[in-house]
Amino acid sequence: MTSPLRIWSLPWTLRYLRHEVLALPGRTAALLFVLFLLLFPLFSQDPYLLRVLTLTALFALYAASWDLLSGYTGQVSLGHAFFFGLAGYASAILGRELGLPPALTIPLGALLATLAGVLVGLPSLRLRGPYLSLVTLAFPIMATGLIFLFPRFTGGELGLSGLPRLGQSRLEEYYLVVGIFLLSVLFLWKLAGSRVGLFFHAIREDEVAVRMVGVNTVRYKLLAFAVSAFFAGLAGGLHAHYLRVAGPDSLSLFNSIQPVIWSVFGGIATIYGPVAGTFLLFPFLEALRVAEELRMLAFALLILLVMRFLPQGVVRGALERLEEECPRCKVKNAFTRKACRACGVPMHLETREVKP
Repeated sequence: MTSPLRIWSLPWTLRYLRHEVLALPGRTAALLFVLFLLLFPLFSQDPYLLRVLTLTALFALYAASWDLLSGYTGQVSLGHAFFFGLAGYASAILGRELGLPPALTIPLGALLATLAGVLVGLPSLRLRGPYLSLVTLAFPIMATGLIFLFPRFTGGELGLSGLPRLGQSRLEEYYLVVGIFLLSVLFLWKLAGSRVGLFFHAIREDEVAVRMVGVNTVRYKLLAFAVSAFFAGLAGGLHAHYLRVAGPDSLSLFNSIQPVIWSVFGGIATIYGPVAGTFLLFPFLEALRVAEELRMLAFALLILLVMRFLPQGVVRGALERLEEECPRCKVKNAFTRKACRACGVPMHLETREVKP
């Protein structure tokens, strides 16, 4: 029997990198992206740049959580900020009232968001399409009303400030957030590609047909709401402690729309598409602060251009041009290859006209 250490040896790793990762442009780009995040502080520790990248990673996790629910399962949520803001407030209140550290209050806030996700998911058992979207939109509005109704407890319009920091320095906070972001996105990506993810796909395409073959669609829809709400809450708790404030802005309509824009821009129902969309759009908006009056106009024009020429999203559009599927074994190959890397079949078969 081959031992696990032998399988994960250095030669095996190098062969895997060469034949499975570097063989495809998409995987190579993902590897470079991870290396960039991990190695960036070695080249610059500018506080502003670290802040932009940290917030981008938080919002990318938030967008990926929305994509799992709305992109894969088709349960379009327009009130995803409810989970984001609820976890932030829960973490802040638990820390203030019980004196717990962020390492405990943030997971507890995410678990509370998970329960809220199941609660919000219950209407999805009977509602679909725009009706479900409107119902999800009502939850952050109700939460905002409760915040203003109990200002002594929630801080009212000013929110709860002075929250404990995530780490002793910006660099420590950066690596903490990036580490959680990478592990969370890896988990969501694996889940989306698993048997559970296939059921999510099937429910989105034809829920009635899935139910007719004996699959409990109620269980999978509630699971999608719960998992999505957990990671949105995790991002919301980290966001509140990173900025050291939990305010009503975290429950705003704009905060609910943002993950939709990032996901559609990058490529919906892919997990990595929303991540790419966030890492392209959020720093772009930050760079446009030098021309504040043109900022939103340029942002809107960019989105219109991408939707016009790449309606399936930036990442999917790029991958369709850089990678091709083998006509025989369906394995992905780089567009430069003349023969499939798996079965050796020519990638571009010549067709000859048959004379009558």
